[in-house]
Formats: sequence, C-alpha cells, structure tokens
Amino acid sequence: MSKNKKLAAFVMCFAVCMFSFSNAYACTFISLKASNGSTVVGRTLEWYEYDLDPSLLMIASGEKIQSPKTPDNKNGLSWTTKYNIIGINFCGEPLLGDAINTEGLSVSLLYLPGFAEYQKYDPAKASKTISPSYVPLWIASQFKTVEEVKVAIKTIRVCSILEPILGIAAPVHFIVNDKSGKHIVIEYTKGKLHVFDAPLGVMTNSPSYDWHLTNLCNYVNIRAVNWPEIKLDSINLGPVGTGSGMLGIPGDFTPPSRFIRAVAFSQTARKTTGGEDTVHEIFRILDNFNVPILFVSSKDIPKGGKRVKYSGTQYTSCVDLDNCILYYHTQYNRTVRKILLKNIDFSKLKGIQSVPLDKNKDNTYLDVTPRF
Repeated sequence: MSKNKKLAAFVMCFAVCMFSFSNAYACTFISLKASNGSTVVGRTLEWYEYDLDPSLLMIASGEKIQSPKTPDNKNGLSWTTKYNIIGINFCGEPLLGDAINTEGLSVSLLYLPGFAEYQKYDPAKASKTISPSYVPLWIASQFKTVEEVKVAIKTIRVCSILEPILGIAAPVHFIVNDKSGKHIVIEYTKGKLHVFDAPLGVMTNSPSYDWHLTNLCNYVNIRAVNWPEIKLDSINLGPVGTGSGMLGIPGDFTPPSRFIRAVAFSQTARKTTGGEDTVHEIFRILDNFNVPILFVSSKDIPKGGKRVKYSGTQYTSCVDLDNCILYYHTQYNRTVRKILLKNIDFSKLKGIQSVPLDKNKDNTYLDVTPRF
C-alpha cells in the first residue's frame, strides 16, 4: 500500500471513530470566572443509548466506601469520606458524573472512548486499586483543593475494572475544579497517568486533552468582535452581518469541534458579577451544545432500562464553587433547579442516599394566556 493510500485509510478510520464516539457520548464542560473572582463550572451530559435515570446522590463525611473488586476478585481501594458531598449518579449506582463537596471542590467525569487505557493491574497493589467509575467519588469525598488532588492521584492505581452497566471498564477522563479557579484534567492513556493544568476550564471527549490544545492552534483567528472591512484594488469588502469574528468555527457535534466552540464561547462570554448572574451565562452557553436524540435498538437497552425520550442531552448541570450550589435541568424539565449544600443537614443522612432529579417526568407547561 502506498503512503498516500495508508494516510487516506488512517484519516477515514479516524473520521469514522470520531463520528461513532460523538454519537455515543458527547459531553461538553466549560467554566467562567466572574468579576468578583468566583468560579462557576457547567457541563452537558449526553448519552443516547438509554435513559441513565440520573439522581441526586448525597453522602456525609465519615461514610465507608469500597471500590469494586479487582480483576482477581480482591478488595480494591477503600476509604472513609472526609467531606460532605452531593453529586449526580447513574442507574441507581454510586457512579458520579458530577460531584461537589462542602469545601468548594468539584469533579466531572466525561467519556474518552478509544483513548482511555488504564494502569496495568498489580495484585500486590490491590488495596490501592480503584475502578475508573469510582474516581469522582474518591476525589470529591477526600480533597478540598486541586493541588491536593494533583499529589494524591499519584498514590492510587486506576485499572480496568468491569463496569456492569457498560459491560466494559468505563473509558473516561476527569476534570477537577476548586473555588480558587484552578482546573486540572486527569487522563489515563497508553497505561500511564497524565495530569494537565487546564486554565481554560474546558473539556470534551476523545482524543486526549493535549491533542485538543494542539488543535486550538488551527483557530487563532477566532475573536469576539467583527473583522474590519478590507480593500482589494478598488473594491471594499466587509462582513455581510454581525458575527464575522467566528468565521470558520466548526459547527458539528464531534468532540474536537465542540472543544473549539466551548473555548470560543466561554472566552467571549459577557462579563458577569458572580453567583446566579454567572450561572445564567453558563446555561446560555451550554444551550449551544444540546444534541438531538438518535435511534437506538431495543437490544441495546439494558434489562429494566428505558429509551431516551426527548434529547441526547440527559441533563445540564452547573456548580457555583464559591457558594457550593448545584444547579441543573433535565431532558424532561427545562426549569433550572438548585441545591444548596449548606442547607442540607448531613448529620441526618443514613448511609448513601439518593433522590430523583425529576419527581415528575412529564413535561409541564405554564399557561399564561391572558384572560379578561
């Protein structure tokens, strides 16, 4: 095979992989820093295969947690929670897509198919081994700053432990944030741990995080304001309308394209004052990443599971790190709801408790027809 044919085959294979990855799980994460110095983060969670039935999970400090069994059926990492946390979990399991603790540290899990490759399992280190799905729970319940996580993540082993919901070890990566405005991305690729400082506070899916940063170099022309008129010979050429600063920005739903848009939209967001003003801007931006539902065969839906009903975006969440408030809306109800950690009496919790994000999954509409 010639070099050109090999290159063409590789490009076609990569394109097919990107399409299939984006059609399975297309989460987008962004962050904004307000004028008062506070940080707000937010994400969309896409999963087309079936309804993950996300719930609000609450865990008090002092709770004993055990990671799932290792590949040779030994007990994995266990720990006692140091901080009260709330998070959004899936399918009734303590698998957190997002979590925040009472110290203002949050962590989010996003898919990394085709690139996530975990550390080799060592039976001698079984007690330090944790399932990828349990990493957000471990981080949120144990640490209060990004710097603490950067040090601690090197002391554990994240290995391929089967996730029953998926039938494989979950191919994921993580972004960790604290109220100082610091962000890090944690990935396991080619069997090794990689921790990236992430000052832009943006993450999507495959490929790896460093690839996305390199790809940003292809979009250095993007800016918030329109490009000025230019003159070619005797002809003046100018934008035909507003928005020319974003000319060339990719509009598809693949992870590389969403990463570019997420950077562009978060970096050109309006200036906010903090709190709910910044929360409002986060939700406005994330509306650009809602994706339509795709048809899934009934054979792909687990026993007892339900088909996704309205949207590939099952929920959109936002966290005010300074005030420790979790906001969200779902595919069933676009009304934004909020949970204040400081108003939860964690001392009354008995074990790990969860409540549905949606008590009623029927869309409701408020009739405001004027009546005279």
